[in-house]
Amino acid sequence: MEGMEPLAERLRPQSLEEVLGQPHLTGEKGLLRRMLAGKRLASMVLFGPPGTGKTTLARLLAQGVGRPFLHLSAVEAGLKEVRLAVERARREGGLVLFLDEVHRFNRAQQDALLPHLESGLLTLIGATAENPAFELTPALRSRLRFFPLKPLGEEDLLILLRRALQDPRGLPGTPYEEGALRLLAQAAGGDARFALNTLELAAAFGRVDGETVRLALGSERFAMDRGGDGFYDLVSALHKSLRGSHVDAALYYLARLLRGGADPLYLARRLIRVAAEDVGLADPLALRLAVAAKEAYEALGSPEGELALVEAAVYLALAPKSNSLYAAWKRAVEAAEAHPEAPVPNHLKNAPTALAKALGHGQGYAYYHEDKEGSFAQRYLPEGLEDLRLFQATGEGWEERVRERLKALRERFARGNPGPDKAP
Repeated sequence: MEGMEPLAERLRPQSLEEVLGQPHLTGEKGLLRRMLAGKRLASMVLFGPPGTGKTTLARLLAQGVGRPFLHLSAVEAGLKEVRLAVERARREGGLVLFLDEVHRFNRAQQDALLPHLESGLLTLIGATAENPAFELTPALRSRLRFFPLKPLGEEDLLILLRRALQDPRGLPGTPYEEGALRLLAQAAGGDARFALNTLELAAAFGRVDGETVRLALGSERFAMDRGGDGFYDLVSALHKSLRGSHVDAALYYLARLLRGGADPLYLARRLIRVAAEDVGLADPLALRLAVAAKEAYEALGSPEGELALVEAAVYLALAPKSNSLYAAWKRAVEAAEAHPEAPVPNHLKNAPTALAKALGHGQGYAYYHEDKEGSFAQRYLPEGLEDLRLFQATGEGWEERVRERLKALRERFARGNPGPDKAP
């Protein structure tokens, strides 16, 4: 209907309960939910990929604390708009300023916000898809909390698409096939806005099925799914071929993905994941090469840059494999969650003040380069966790040397007595 708001806008969540995919922020123990429960809203930056709910969360937070909401884009706004926002905040007794693309503000514009954040006149909610630490000044960063948003998972997107086809605000009564919704959820890449916009276009054909979803996505984007192969099935096959050291299969699936219209940078990120998760310390150079391949593609684009992805894929397939880092980190997270309050040993604590020193922080610490024997004899883990063993090296590639070094180090810690060093 002419003049009707886009589907994504009509279905914008009206409460935290309707927000999908961010339970670490909006769930029962989520920090944003706790802020609303206490009616105390801190200035913050929401950062994450497009279509994850940054604007929606900003609106809900302002609404939840009962403060006026002003939406500005840092691409278009400048010092004049900041001054106008301050004037409005003074008239209305405070204001939540939502600044989209906050990383685009220059130093002078960021500095103009500082006194008003300090006084509480403005509560800033910045949004960006970039890493905010690289672009925001230290002074502004020190006044902000940073909350990462994650791409929506396939199941979350399916819930959203079904909601759109059943909610009176959406497309109620539109015939649809469940398989077509899953197809769209896979192709959306975690982007809720893209999923809803594509659903709306498919529904314009009168029904939502495999054919109309393919038409809405476009033939280039969806070419890889002709014959029934889903995008994520191909990505999974690529990843598992790399992990299994089958170089020919890896090249085949990479070619199908690239020729089918997959985003090369998405594939580059997947190669980086393989380097960290499946190659790991068996070949530490793999991660460096995978990151370099992504940078090379960004510099060259297609088709020239694709050869850098090919080089990384071949290297990763042929590299020795170890998931010791992945397994160790999983165990570390489980240990941290099981013992979140275990006290740091006193001699390892920081002692920046006289009070900290009086409490014994840092006392008795043995500095390795001056006292190797004392360094190995002192306790590093909290009391009761001394026997915690998280990292286990394999015998693959470079990690075989790590295993010998690890064994020697643990023996020295166990007896608190130094022995001859072994270089990893």
